Amino acid sequence: MIVRVQPSAIKGEIVAPASKSSMQRACAAALVRKGTSIISNPGISNDDKAALSIIENLGAKWEMANDKLIVKSEGVKPISNEVNCGESGLSIRMFSPIVALSEKEITVNGKGSLATRPMDFFDEVLPQVGVKINSNGGKLPLKIQGPLQAKDISIDGSLSSQFLTGLLMAYAASNANDVSITVDNLKSKPYIDLTLKVMSDFGLNVPENRNHESFYFSGKPTDANETINYTVEGDWSGGAFLLVAGAIAGDIVVKGLDVFSTQADKAILEALMSCGAKISIEKKQITIGPAQLKAFHFNATDCPDLFPPLVALASYCEGKTVIEGVSRLAHKESNRGLTLQQEFGKMGVEIELQDDLMIVNGSGIIKGATTHSHHDHRIAMACAVAGLKAESEMIIEEAEAISKSYPNFYEHLKQLGASVSSLDKQLN
Repeated sequence: MIVRVQPSAIKGEIVAPASKSSMQRACAAALVRKGTSIISNPGISNDDKAALSIIENLGAKWEMANDKLIVKSEGVKPISNEVNCGESGLSIRMFSPIVALSEKEITVNGKGSLATRPMDFFDEVLPQVGVKINSNGGKLPLKIQGPLQAKDISIDGSLSSQFLTGLLMAYAASNANDVSITVDNLKSKPYIDLTLKVMSDFGLNVPENRNHESFYFSGKPTDANETINYTVEGDWSGGAFLLVAGAIAGDIVVKGLDVFSTQADKAILEALMSCGAKISIEKKQITIGPAQLKAFHFNATDCPDLFPPLVALASYCEGKTVIEGVSRLAHKESNRGLTLQQEFGKMGVEIELQDDLMIVNGSGIIKGATTHSHHDHRIAMACAVAGLKAESEMIIEEAEAISKSYPNFYEHLKQLGASVSSLDKQLN
């Protein structure tokens, strides 16, 4: 799909989408506990749909009723020999240890960029907890056979916190007692805080967090058979694009974002305040509008998904913006450091990559260009936001990539008054 964004002024109110980070964790928690879970504000992205398919194949039953997701589970009892994680990095990393709770051999697969992402973490760790695993040279597909036996282990947390999320869920489900998971160099700590919060909300056996360096399970039993009610948070990752759009192109109000959330991407507020955006933060809404924007310095090591909206923002800031954490970008849907450099270069924005730093030379002048998403949802959204105040039309090829996380994104821009059109009749 090709999407065209014309220079536009935006205004109005919009509700941020549901968080796929929250939704997918909720699906996993609903699976591993026994009983009924009622999930409000369920997500509709492709990654969310992948999580629902996975828990169904692992034995949970679910239905949608009155805009709520109702999940009934007796724990991990697979009804299929295979689960497919689609293109969801979180699902593949979180559900693989949960799959290992079963003594049945299960093939874990995915598609798109997941086929090239490294999964040798599981080759190294799962055998330590009694799990048989056979991978394709550290890549998909994975063949996993448990049952997982919770033991004291040490893992490397430098690649992604998502591997730890899966282990924490699996240890909780296995009624781990008097054991610890020790983690070296843990990245994206706020996402582990989100995992622990979801586990608590679902009544799971939550470990003691010892300064994000170890997680001790004392054997507290999971609250089973009770009905759990959980509301999926608004998504700060998707909401970041809306907030940046407001800072660039017009006064808007964004609702549905919890300012007390543990989501790492809430840090977008720090960047917006640092660059001088006109912003008012209240408990239930954030009002934001354009101002004279200046370059800023931001550490995105713990929130690497913010790089695309940050680059769009920095392009409209006068001066050199420095963003730390480039090393976290290599194994995303695309190699985002290089992809951002390439696509924003087409717009006349010079981006330098120096070790772990990205330097965006902003001028506030963006040229219209024909860009490509590289099948990366966040690249597509960044290009669309950048196009709102470009000198001429911005074209985005393979623009349907947004369906991975925020399928309503272009429609939401249109609701705010942006001129967005496509060969897809839904946007014409």
